[in-house]
Amino acid sequence: MIKKMRKSCLLVFGALLFVVTGAATQSQAEVNVNIGVNLPAYTFAAPPHVVVIPGTYVYMVPDIDVDVLFFQGYWWRPYEGRWYRSRNYKGSWRYAAPSNIPRGLRELPQDYRHRLSPGYGRIAHRDVQRNWKKWEKEKYWDRRGEQGRGGHGEKKGRD
Repeated sequence: MIKKMRKSCLLVFGALLFVVTGAATQSQAEVNVNIGVNLPAYTFAAPPHVVVIPGTYVYMVPDIDVDVLFFQGYWWRPYEGRWYRSRNYKGSWRYAAPSNIPRGLRELPQDYRHRLSPGYGRIAHRDVQRNWKKWEKEKYWDRRGEQGRGGHGEKKGRD
């Protein structure tokens, strides 16, 4: 009788251990997905210049083989149908749930990389960091009428 009771307790304990271990493993897997562990790394030698995507207030880093965007104070990276964001262009990318993707990014045309005209103006990192909010509030690019014409660049930060 005692042997049978021990065996039953061992089976119950083993089942509980299996359930607890399985739940911990599942939680860990979910955390890894959300922090963007699989997002390919990209390193910049210096703070990147950006260009404004015509018809938007979204800025992109040109001439690189990955999409790195700046919008409303955050750096964004679309990758395999998901979006990741960071406060810094260098990374610490975190998965952004679809409900947290700003409208300006959701509404980007699929071909936004190819909408830049030849000679597009580059905007220094420091200038976009200092001025993006003012530019958006005052509809700076709309007033300039120069989106995609190469008329905007580093000089704009001094306006």
